[in-house]
Amino acid sequence: MQQLRKVLVTRRIPLAGLRVLSQAAVCDIKQWNSDEPIPRAELLKEVTGAHGLLCLLSDKVDKEVLDAAGPDLKVISTLSVGFDHLALEDIKRRFPSKLCGEGNAGRGIRVGYTPDVLTDATAELSVALLLATGRRLPEAVQEVKNGGWKTWAPEWMCGYGLSESTVGIIGLGRIGQAIGRRLKPFGVRRFLYSGRQSRPESAAELQAEYVPLDKLAEESDFVIVSCSLNPETAGICNKDFFRKMKKTSVFINTSRGAVVNQEDLYQALVSGQIAAAGLDVTVPEPLPVDHPLLTLKNCVILPHIGSATYATRNTMSVLAANNLLAGLRGEPMPSELHL
Repeated sequence: MQQLRKVLVTRRIPLAGLRVLSQAAVCDIKQWNSDEPIPRAELLKEVTGAHGLLCLLSDKVDKEVLDAAGPDLKVISTLSVGFDHLALEDIKRRFPSKLCGEGNAGRGIRVGYTPDVLTDATAELSVALLLATGRRLPEAVQEVKNGGWKTWAPEWMCGYGLSESTVGIIGLGRIGQAIGRRLKPFGVRRFLYSGRQSRPESAAELQAEYVPLDKLAEESDFVIVSCSLNPETAGICNKDFFRKMKKTSVFINTSRGAVVNQEDLYQALVSGQIAAAGLDVTVPEPLPVDHPLLTLKNCVILPHIGSATYATRNTMSVLAANNLLAGLRGEPMPSELHL
């Protein structure tokens, strides 16, 4: 009789994914059955002896977690497209004792993730956040509710539109392209993009121009951050970057909070260096309710809901489950992060 593999699921996930794991009949599933993140102490306790770990981006999987898991851990599947919460260098150095003897160092812990499936949802949210921020929609709603709406006035509640604008995209990957594709029908005159290197094939549809980051900041009416978080991108949107932006420009970040220096962003917004900002990601998450950014009318902050459609989250959970099962069986994963 086949021995069941111990699997730790660190959060309550959509039933579609949990059903895939349950029906596989190869897993002894231990789940932290809450919408709140698993406490660190519980994570370290429950991961002990696990063969598989299905985690979320809020779970820091570092050397301490790997040590607690022990040598049986074969696969980590994250229900996210980002993987900056995983200590990849430590993961690469770990080799399951049952699989790896001398001279077999190529068979370490495998990592699955969920790219592509959240591209459309995140792009839609990015456009919604841009429109809400540029046209001051949350502020306008509050004026209706608090009695500030007295009469129609020519310059009251005016914002910034996309027609004939220049849009700069930092990171023209799948999500960046999808954002641009949705913005183009609004009459955007020009697309700029920055990144590690020119991507002419990706840029062709938008006729986007590859430019240095400084030029993107200087010439864009709307700046959208959709790059991944890595040592090169951490903190790149800082006071020097904001200083180069137009006073009428709108800044949008739906990538990772740590790409932005939030203190510098606050100063740029307070001083009028830039017109407005919309964030779906922050540091930390959740953002404390007394954070200075939350006092500003020209800053719209969402609770990291880029992929939050029912269909997308279900698809993500199924993919994460199938990645985990494939890893446990020693089969190719549908979406594996090649370390």
